[in-house]
Amino acid sequence: MDALELYDDHARERVVPEPPKRVDAPERTPFERDRARVVHAASSRRLAAKTQVVGPQSDDFVRNRLTHSLEVAQVARDLSRALGSHPDIAETAALAHDLGHPPFGHNGERVLADVAIECGGFEGNAQTLRLLTRLESKTVDADGRSVGLNLTRATLDACSKYPWGPEDARAGKFGVYAEDRAVFSWLRDGVPVGASGQAPPRRCLEAQVMDLADDVAYSVHDVEDGVVAGRVDLTRLEPSSVWATMREWYPSELVDVPDDELDDVLGDLQAVGSWPHAAYDGSRASLAALKNLTSDLIGRFCGAVQHATHAAGPGPFVRYEADLVVPRRTGLEMLVLKGVAAHYVMQAEDRLAVMARQRELLAELVALLAHRGPDALDRAFADDWHAAADDAARLRVVIDQVASLTDASAVSRWEALRGPRVASRA
Repeated sequence: MDALELYDDHARERVVPEPPKRVDAPERTPFERDRARVVHAASSRRLAAKTQVVGPQSDDFVRNRLTHSLEVAQVARDLSRALGSHPDIAETAALAHDLGHPPFGHNGERVLADVAIECGGFEGNAQTLRLLTRLESKTVDADGRSVGLNLTRATLDACSKYPWGPEDARAGKFGVYAEDRAVFSWLRDGVPVGASGQAPPRRCLEAQVMDLADDVAYSVHDVEDGVVAGRVDLTRLEPSSVWATMREWYPSELVDVPDDELDDVLGDLQAVGSWPHAAYDGSRASLAALKNLTSDLIGRFCGAVQHATHAAGPGPFVRYEADLVVPRRTGLEMLVLKGVAAHYVMQAEDRLAVMARQRELLAELVALLAHRGPDALDRAFADDWHAAADDAARLRVVIDQVASLTDASAVSRWEALRGPRVASRA
């Protein structure tokens, strides 16, 4: 059966019905059209100038949010195809998964979460839903209000990495603000209900594929970037120090994992045939060896998940007919790689100083924009400000504006509002 046939009219529905395209246009499936809309969105282009781990201006090799998203999309598409679900849905969710992230990566996200408390908080995944259904306008409803890109229900649901609100946040993660509940309820319509009569916060299989692809890419590629930058030497790791960092960064995931098990997991990774036995030296041979390692690790993780998922049931592996199965050992292997990047890259002393300055700048930018109001906002956000009913709604507009900025445009906007006398601090 063709994968498209596994998705019914309900899965293909859009908030605003759209007539068929003119007959001389290329014929595309609804999910191909969704993918094209995300690819051509301005928010996607801005990802090229947003931090993944280190700033995009700091090195020509390191990944930015856009290149990371492209790599996540490739992993998601291949895994989705192998499982028999529609690859365009998982790929689109992967392309969109970081659209809501603000300047300076997770560092900026933490700042906005603190300053946005009075308007319901901030979370990159909730901001992604807001972009797709409101801020990144392609279609308007009968009243002239933006419905965002007007994606299909199946695609929007696949983009919901955390399908619950801030009241149910887990480790600070959630996927919808209070003011976006209506469209969230629409996209979650039809989710199987549990014994209590309430729809559980379950993710569709395509969202699970997107999330796994993000974990795979994040764990492998951040280590690769760290190796090339000279911050990580895979031949001289200090496991006890890495485990200590991991327990600070990922406490809930390591509750029942002793250090000796982490030692075993690292040993399994080091037994991969392409794991380096000599320090990276920047030569083409060394680059090729590193690329072989990243390829082998991605194949190792995805292969293990594909095998476990097929072994768990007959499928079909679409929407709510099945769940992705990630073996415990595979999850720990990815977590160990994340720990290596966290220890040697994210918490390096020079990075901590830069991150502190970024937090100060972003918090001050929010305050300056809130004080100046619509005159300091882009036209679309100025319109939102004028339509806002109260101070909380106006603060949300300011947060939307700041989250839309790139690293460089956040600095330049701050400089313009604050004055050139403090530009050197950025």
